[in-house]
Amino acid sequence: MTQTARTQDVLAPPASSAIFLVLTVRQGSEEEVRDLLSDVGGLNRAVGFRAPEDRLSVVVGVGARIWSRLYDGPKPKGLHPFERLEGPVHTAVSTPGDLLFHVRAKRLDLCFELVRHVMDRLADHADVVDEVHGFRYFDERDILGFVDGTENPEGDDAQAAVTIGEEDPEFAGGSYVIVQKYVHDMEAWEALSVEEQERAFGRHKLSDIEFADDDKASNSHLVLNTIEDDAGNELDIVRDNMVFGSVSSGEFGTYFIGYAADPDVIEQMLRNMFLGDPPGNHDRILDFSTALTGGLFFVPTTDFLEDPPVADETESAVPQSDEPPVMDDSLGIGSLRRSTS
Repeated sequence: MTQTARTQDVLAPPASSAIFLVLTVRQGSEEEVRDLLSDVGGLNRAVGFRAPEDRLSVVVGVGARIWSRLYDGPKPKGLHPFERLEGPVHTAVSTPGDLLFHVRAKRLDLCFELVRHVMDRLADHADVVDEVHGFRYFDERDILGFVDGTENPEGDDAQAAVTIGEEDPEFAGGSYVIVQKYVHDMEAWEALSVEEQERAFGRHKLSDIEFADDDKASNSHLVLNTIEDDAGNELDIVRDNMVFGSVSSGEFGTYFIGYAADPDVIEQMLRNMFLGDPPGNHDRILDFSTALTGGLFFVPTTDFLEDPPVADETESAVPQSDEPPVMDDSLGIGSLRRSTS
């Protein structure tokens, strides 16, 4: 790969609607999955052509467990199973996932139509383990009432934050993505005063202005999510979180999705949040938010997806052991299921 390879649409403009789809691939279905991944750009163009002004886009991520079953040669350097983080109070769970589809548009019907075509192609070959339909909430706020994504980099800075370069030349132009589905205890959150909520975030709720550094609590979300390199430079990621919810079930949440050129940047944020920095000083937001899922995926270039190195079929039939079995964290979430899922 070279840095001129065509990249997936990781930096698509913020959309009004999204579907996050996580799948596991059945043994023996590797060829069908590779064929679908090579065609997904064409499917996106075919559906999006009906309403180009609504900017349908899709990003595909591939998990560590499936990589060697699909592709020959080395794995991306940063690709590994999502690490379960069990802190003194809160846990970041690790849940199954071979493929991630992040589908965005101004209209949910376009997202749904593309996902429907993807699953028609993967019927009897992959199972949905999580499906979330997200939406923008007022002026880019999360369900807790705070603006989300304020610190996203822009322009060249955003490109640099999410794009692999010469540090892994075989996969230059790719990216990494981490996803987590959080549900919130809205009754407990709304019982807090606005001042207490602001202290938990480290910024003002109405204006979205950050507190001065000296005024930020050490366990505030903003403090624990600020990551610096050895030279003191802040390291960026690009978030495209979405609100989801169900009034009838009382489920209200945030689907976290973060892109980065190095997954360790996001992983360090999560270690700070769940394990604490210093240890035990966990993110105050977690007292009201529970992570139900957790997955890490590599985002190949479009060129890679369309013309991949094919794995040896005899090897692909053997289950891979680089991801430990997931027991309690496998929730079976998802509504778009096939018969034997």
